[in-house]
This record gives sequence, structure tokens and C-alpha cells, in this order.
Amino acid sequence: MIANRYILIHKLCDVITEYASVQNISLRAALDVFYKSNLYKEISAGISDMHCRSDGYLADELLRETRGNDKN
Repeated sequence: MIANRYILIHKLCDVITEYASVQNISLRAALDVFYKSNLYKEISAGISDMHCRSDGYLADELLRETRGNDKN
């Protein structure tokens, strides 16, 4: 099922805000990271109903993804 776009936009905002808080970075920096991530692609494509996960869970996933990219 594809989430209502309005709900999805709010979810993305909440995840970005949570990630910025955890990383202690600006919202703009968090936005840049998020929109370049695989997580964003998965959420926007409706893969595994990722939008149903909690904001904290998704922020942690983004953190894991970015830490994984730092190792390359």
C-alpha cells in the first residue's frame, strides 16, 4: 500500500528532524543526507512499508547507513 502523500511528507520531516537531533546537525544538513540516502529511496518507493516504522527507528537506520558509507 502506498501511503497518503501528506502523511508521507510528515513522516519524512519527522525522520529528518530526529536524525538532525541525534547527530546534532542542522536540519539543512540532515535534509541533504536524507535525500541522498537509500532509506529515502526505499520509503518513497513504498518498499517494505518503511513509512510504518517509528521515526526513531528510521533515524537509526539512516545513522547506520551513513556510518556504513563512512567506512568506504
